[in-house]
Amino acid sequence: MLTDEIDRLLRAAMMAKDLKTANVLRALKTKLTERRTSAGFSGELTDAIVVEVASAYARQLDKALSEYANVGERGAALAEELRFEIGYLQRFLPAKLGEDEAREIVRAAIAAIGAKEPREAGKVVGQVMRTHKGLIDAAVAKRIAEQLLVVTPSH
Repeated sequence: MLTDEIDRLLRAAMMAKDLKTANVLRALKTKLTERRTSAGFSGELTDAIVVEVASAYARQLDKALSEYANVGERGAALAEELRFEIGYLQRFLPAKLGEDEAREIVRAAIAAIGAKEPREAGKVVGQVMRTHKGLIDAAVAKRIAEQLLVVTPSH
């Protein structure tokens, strides 16, 4: 299980005095504990939940990264730390599909729900995320859906 792998990696990082790695893993373990103790959660932390939590945490860090980039030199060190954390978290996430594969999945979702206009992009993204969550970034799916649903002027 991924939780066992996280524990093993944390122990190894602590023994090697690798504080950067240990800090990422501690933060991830904290997020997992928050999830496990949240209202309405019951059962065990499955690998799917670990991936979901790691993915959400990586997105949160990515959002913070863009904010640190705007701070200038003072935020540069923190931004570098966030880049490391985001990169490290990738080992727990499934590989994302390429642009061409994502385009085909979005095309299939458009056909499945019969979307015809750009304002239906949200429905298309919902369909894609139901079937391919974790493999396609929602923002990428939205961008592709909007491109494919461009209204062609009628003559």
